[in-house]
Amino acid sequence: MDRLFRLWYRVHATFWFLPTLIVTAAVMLAFMAIEADSRFVASGALERWPRIFGAGASASRSMLDAVAGSMITVAGTVFSITLVALSLASSQYSSRVLRNFMADRANQSVLGIFVGIFAYCLVVLRSIHGEGDDAFIPSVAVLVGLLLGFGGIGVLVFFIHHIAQSIQASRIIDAVRADTFEAIDRLFPHRFACAPDTPRSPAGASWQAACRAKKGGYLQFVDHVRLGELAVLHGVRLEVHPRVGDYLLEDDLLLSASPAAPAGLGDAVRGCWSIGPQRTLEQDVGFGIRQLVDVALRALSPGINDTTTAVMCIDACTAVLRHAATRRLQFDGCEREGVAWVETRHPVFAELLDEAFDQIRHAAGDNVVVLDRLRWALAALADATPEFPHRQAMRRHAGRIRDCVDRRVQDPEARTRLQEALDVLQRRL
Repeated sequence: MDRLFRLWYRVHATFWFLPTLIVTAAVMLAFMAIEADSRFVASGALERWPRIFGAGASASRSMLDAVAGSMITVAGTVFSITLVALSLASSQYSSRVLRNFMADRANQSVLGIFVGIFAYCLVVLRSIHGEGDDAFIPSVAVLVGLLLGFGGIGVLVFFIHHIAQSIQASRIIDAVRADTFEAIDRLFPHRFACAPDTPRSPAGASWQAACRAKKGGYLQFVDHVRLGELAVLHGVRLEVHPRVGDYLLEDDLLLSASPAAPAGLGDAVRGCWSIGPQRTLEQDVGFGIRQLVDVALRALSPGINDTTTAVMCIDACTAVLRHAATRRLQFDGCEREGVAWVETRHPVFAELLDEAFDQIRHAAGDNVVVLDRLRWALAALADATPEFPHRQAMRRHAGRIRDCVDRRVQDPEARTRLQEALDVLQRRL
């Protein structure tokens, strides 16, 4: 099941998978409509509705040719518009958000629909042959092609509306937030207080290298369930050294075994992880936060100076952190019956907090609005969790914001107001 999910996660974000399915469905529809024509003719539909089904061979060819030509032209236009939107999103926000455009079902569907109508018309055109009384004209298929042409007009209007909305900062930020929420729910379904901490291996255990990276790249996925099964099978404890999302160099240590790595373990665990050229949200919750932070940093750059977008990114980061604060941030499959067969570097709330707010705080400078929003974010997070490690991390960040306010904010009134609010927050924490 995990392998199927990993395959689906990679395929559904491509720009060819859904259009391929739609084109295949359109070709099948064409064959079905051609075969259905004999039943309609036998039932007398052609005589009862001659103005609907009574087009001649040349007229049918001309109409289908016009629909096919216009659809493939519009498909090229849609592809060009999509590339322009990708370019704008990359330059205005961050190249890390491009995957959201590639995985957008609406963009994939629109391209697939236009190419599918084109393929449908080609198949139906091929079936029309002969002239006069001896001509074979699939009247039902021709009528369906005409209706598909009208539908393509509506799809084009929808696409223009959708693409205009999808490049707005609010839509991009909300899409990243929603994807990160989904990743947290999928990876960490257990509430924080519902399960004890994973036990660790006994102190003093000897570890030996079991597997090293064959290539460089980002660690995108670790199959902890499979590693746990292999550890039980071989009677050894395993330790995954890099964290999901870390960059690995060739020959970096991936996995160690204790007390020793049995023969064949290295080959058995080869399929338990994937290394790629970029981080993904498959198991890396921090990457969702990273995307939001990148958009905020671009918004706070001198060339753009968009405080509102930066504030929206802080709000989205706060929502993600608040969602994560209530979860037990530990991967399933690492233990069996209270025994830690697999030790791995689980996500840590304090590190997620650092990734969300540190760079934004540095980039904010003396921006009072951004600094005050960071203070608000910590206050909102304080209400979400009573856990001492979480509140301790938030208190450290409140202190860092206070130092930034003391050093950078020049307006005395704004500085005093922020200092008083931060003092109240630190006492709460």
